[in-house]
Amino acid sequence: MTPAAGWDVLFVLLPDSLILDWAGPAEALRMANQAMLQQGKPAPFRLRFVSPLPQTISSVGVVIAGLEPLPPTLQPASWIVLLGQPGQRLAVDGKSTQSALRWLAALQLQSGERELITICAGAVLAAHAGLLRGHRATTHHQHLEELQQVAPDCQVVRNRVFVDDAPVFSSAGVTTGIDLMLHRIGQVCGLAVAAQVAQTLVVAMRRGPQDPELSPFLAYRNHLHAGLHRVQDAVGQAPARAWDLAAMADLANTSPRHLTRLFVEHAQVAPLAYLRQIRLAVAQQALRSGRNVTQAAELAGFSSDTQLRRAWRQFGPDGTPSQAAETS
Repeated sequence: MTPAAGWDVLFVLLPDSLILDWAGPAEALRMANQAMLQQGKPAPFRLRFVSPLPQTISSVGVVIAGLEPLPPTLQPASWIVLLGQPGQRLAVDGKSTQSALRWLAALQLQSGERELITICAGAVLAAHAGLLRGHRATTHHQHLEELQQVAPDCQVVRNRVFVDDAPVFSSAGVTTGIDLMLHRIGQVCGLAVAAQVAQTLVVAMRRGPQDPELSPFLAYRNHLHAGLHRVQDAVGQAPARAWDLAAMADLANTSPRHLTRLFVEHAQVAPLAYLRQIRLAVAQQALRSGRNVTQAAELAGFSSDTQLRRAWRQFGPDGTPSQAAETS
């Protein structure tokens, strides 16, 4: 969901913040903005880099300057992004870190308004600020015990790439921060945009915090055929459109029969089977967000609940659409 005014994304930079913890996610958000602008839509993310200090040194020794001070108030829709630091335990006794902790402790988190994203040991920083009470969260495996000690009333989740417990979103660290940000981009901008960003970054996007399988938006994109990519981009951006072989073939400037041969040769899937899997992924996302089976089928482009259930059986997700709706 995108607020009317978009999201302020505040990366809190402290001394020795791990560069990869914030640079990768920030690039993912920049690319998402670019993708939305290309569709004629407003950029949903405003990137801000804040700190108790006007400049600070990064984990690799590069000085980061021109930082904003910690704002006394936040915009109505804000993400606060906390980052890891080198070392076996997070150092929190420094003057700047203590200043950041006081600022964090005053935050009132709320889904859709003020949300927290932690990357690597950033979860430990959040725990020191008292922001993880009653929440589920994960962190880098080296900091799991530390996180549990600092926040005994937090349910620490092990062996997980990231955990979505809105308004708290936490990742295991370093590159998994990109996985988490792709997940958030998908929630705000749609799965097609998240897949486009993941493809540009050349990373594997996970469909959810508990699902290690590759998203169908990416699973059939390991080829270099420009015409097929054009078709796949269009289907991903508008899966509910009344697609048929002829409409897809027009985009690839070929015949329906030849399009089928190209899909099977280069993507290892038939074009209509690809379409059904994209629609199924959209329906699953809709069910997870609280839509009922009929609404999910309509949003995804299925002609009926029965067609959604048929695709569900064909491509093998666990359970049924109705069960997925009940557990959302």
